Amino acid sequence: MPIPTPVLTIGLLLLSNIFMTFAWYGHLKFREVPLPLVILVSWCIAFFEYCMQVPANRYGYGYFSAVQLKTIQEVLTLLVFVVFSTLYLGTTIRWNHYLGFALICLAVYVIFKEW
Repeated sequence: MPIPTPVLTIGLLLLSNIFMTFAWYGHLKFREVPLPLVILVSWCIAFFEYCMQVPANRYGYGYFSAVQLKTIQEVLTLLVFVVFSTLYLGTTIRWNHYLGFALICLAVYVIFKEW
């Protein structure tokens, strides 16, 4: 039984965001590592992100519009980043961050609603 398009698309987008978050922010705990090495390692991690992001958009386009795909990707990016920054970097999420995320959710509603 094939995986439903929305599940496949969102699953691949989620995995791609996990890889990209580590590529962009994982090195922040290792400030002693030379920047050129950090860039090289980040590019290597980002390769796997692309291996999931591109198919996600290819599979999802048609079921979702391009704008909807981008919106899903951005929401997943924020969700992954909140978990990552809290658990990996030890960041505290404050009330204004939650308010900002709530406003983004409102934007998602506006984008996905049929007007």
